[in-house]
Amino acid sequence: MEYKVVPFTATLDQKKETTAVVAEQLGKLIEHYSSQGWKYIRLEGVSTYVQPDPGCFGLGAKPGYIASYQMVVFSK
Repeated sequence: MEYKVVPFTATLDQKKETTAVVAEQLGKLIEHYSSQGWKYIRLEGVSTYVQPDPGCFGLGAKPGYIASYQMVVFSK
């Protein structure tokens, strides 16, 4: 069995749109890959630690942080 994992980041204008827009975006992504023969498995959350940036001689230094991403898993 073959797997494909693609990132999913929804965009939403909270002043004008509802979460239905997010569902539509995910649906379109699933439809896109389904038309290529991929079967949707699940939406998976992935967290990663982004290393701190020490800057130049401490100037512009940025602390490390945890970033969360959504990944869509397909199989064939």
